[in-house]
Amino acid sequence: MLHRHPDREYGRRFHGPEEPRRDHEHRQGRYRHERDGHERGGRRRLFDHGELRLVVLAMIAERPRHGYEIIKEIEDRVAGTYSPSPGVIYPTLTMLEELGHATVAESDGKKLYAITPSGAADLAANQAALDVALARMRSTRMANSGGPAPDIIRATENLKLALRLRQGRGPLTEEQTRAIAGALDTAAVAIERC
Repeated sequence: MLHRHPDREYGRRFHGPEEPRRDHEHRQGRYRHERDGHERGGRRRLFDHGELRLVVLAMIAERPRHGYEIIKEIEDRVAGTYSPSPGVIYPTLTMLEELGHATVAESDGKKLYAITPSGAADLAANQAALDVALARMRSTRMANSGGPAPDIIRATENLKLALRLRQGRGPLTEEQTRAIAGALDTAAVAIERC
């Protein structure tokens, strides 16, 4: 069922006189770089098709890892410019397990993934593609190492999430509002002193 939106007509974007239609141009390939996923907003994607799977496989080949460790390791290797979501990493790990390229064991209530001989063979067969992905990660890190530290980016995102979650639980009392504002002010003062 199609719904009417103020700027949409029957599910398609309404184009005013100053805004040309680009549907046809997209179909004809004029904006192919946007369509095939290699660039978004002027930036190249970090991983091409299948490369993230190889990077994850290489990381568990280095040593067995938990999914969260893989997320943080990728983020660190690209100077915090990209952090794969759990919704990408965990399905990739499940796929590697289903392909027989990884095994999973429980460790402290968490899944610990390790490479199998079949996974090592797949990695060796795709070494050239892996090398390209790792080189891109290294160049991304070098180009962005002067930027914000990944730990600061992570901590900032954690703070934003904590605030959103707390506000989503319902209205704050006056005491809670003062406590949160006080904690934020204390953090601001501590940061200014660094």
